[in-house]
Amino acid sequence: MNRRTPPLPEGCPRCFRATIHGTVFAGRDRHLETLRAGDELTLLPDPPGQDNPNVWVHIPSGDPIGHLPPEIGEWLAPWMLRGGSATARALRVSGADVPSWRRVLLEVRCAG
Repeated sequence: MNRRTPPLPEGCPRCFRATIHGTVFAGRDRHLETLRAGDELTLLPDPPGQDNPNVWVHIPSGDPIGHLPPEIGEWLAPWMLRGGSATARALRVSGADVPSWRRVLLEVRCAG
C-alpha cells in the first residue's frame, strides 16, 4: 500500500526550530541531563479528540520530556494524525541556569 503524506496546512513550514515546553512537570527534567545536541527525538501527537492537541517529544528510551509549543501543536498534531510524520533533532541543550521552556532547542522536519 502506498500511503501519501497529507499536505501541510497553508502557511505552515516543512522545517522549523522550536523549544520544548513542560519539561519541569512529572519529573521529566531528569531526562534532560542525558540529552545532547545532535540527539534524534521522537514526536508523537496527542490522541484524536483533544481540544488543545499537543505534540510530545520523547527521548530514545521512550520517555516523554515535554511538548512542542501550543501554537505548533494545534496544526502539527492534527496533520500527524492524518498520516503526516515529523522528526526532531536537538540543536542546543542548556543547563538548569536557563529557563525551562528555553533549555532545549529542536529542529523539526515534516516528511513529504
